[in-house]
Amino acid sequence: MTAIHDIRRQMIITLHETPGIGWHAIHKALNHQLWQKSFWSLDDLLAIGLRQNQAQSIVGRNTGRPWIESEGLSESVGRVNAVVLTPYDPEYPRALREIAQPPWVLYARGRLELLQRPGIAVVGTRVPTAYGRHSATELVQELSAAGLTVVSGLARGIDSKAHEAALFGKGGTIAVLPTPIDTCYPSENLSLFHKIAEHGLLITETPIGTPLHPGQFPLRNRIIAGLTIGTVVVEGAKRSGSLITAQHALEMNRELFAIPGPISSPKSEGPNDLIKRGEAKLISGVSDIIDELNWLPAALDVYAGMDAAGSSEPAKNEALLTDEERKIIAFLRDQPLSINELHELSAIPFGHLNSVLLNLCIKRKIELQPGSIYMAL
Repeated sequence: MTAIHDIRRQMIITLHETPGIGWHAIHKALNHQLWQKSFWSLDDLLAIGLRQNQAQSIVGRNTGRPWIESEGLSESVGRVNAVVLTPYDPEYPRALREIAQPPWVLYARGRLELLQRPGIAVVGTRVPTAYGRHSATELVQELSAAGLTVVSGLARGIDSKAHEAALFGKGGTIAVLPTPIDTCYPSENLSLFHKIAEHGLLITETPIGTPLHPGQFPLRNRIIAGLTIGTVVVEGAKRSGSLITAQHALEMNRELFAIPGPISSPKSEGPNDLIKRGEAKLISGVSDIIDELNWLPAALDVYAGMDAAGSSEPAKNEALLTDEERKIIAFLRDQPLSINELHELSAIPFGHLNSVLLNLCIKRKIELQPGSIYMAL
């Protein structure tokens, strides 16, 4: 089992680091158990449904050698004190396993334990007003003090303010990069980049050596939304990049929050419109978020106890479980199930069921397996 686990993991990394190979190509390779072949011919790759240019890129990269011996980026990743995570690694974030197309590979540098904590995304314009800067800083300080990990994209403006305010708080901060793990963008945030690597966590799905291009930003935004239980939009114009993250959050059944701003400010058009359309809940502080997510205090208590004890495992205290959580665990003790099967059995509304399952994963009562199947621990 370990050997199969390792070779599948290596195949995923090898394909991910091959130019021109995307999410669906790797999915096809896994479905057809391509790891069982030592050599991949052009015909092998075309037979599983890859395009001609993709197959040629893979064959050209391996140049006649067994693919398992191909030169990857592990040495370069190690040189910058980073690690490589795939869905077959226990450190891979549970929240990302739930999304439609979770990253096959994550490069991470810093405090990996932050990937397992409840997180809130805070995003906004790159050119905030004084009101936006103040609102973001004040909210993030409250979030981090409550034990929530603050996730953002290391961009100028609101993202940077969010990271700075959370960096040394209880919850810490995660910066999701559009660039490789050894590259800071924008360059003016280099000092913050290094601080987060030391005291927080940097993650990206972009392989080392990949030049920056516009398509990496929406991919980065989907990870920000998927990694968290909810997203807060502070300021942003109607076509702001932060609204792309908000859209991802909605599509992933994550909570969406917005801080309202003056109706006369173009920078507040984005969050104000989200609130007006009923897509985002109006908030003014962390209490509004906790009121909306009634399961969150119990999850934060688990991590508070874990931090106080210096333990790496949350306390398994049945008293912290709600009736709905006990119901889900009872179903999963019979057999592993998908979220759709649990929805049918439990009759819990789908959006709320997502929160219940995430909370149980945080409490280490259940685990999300590859294939989006939940099992009891």
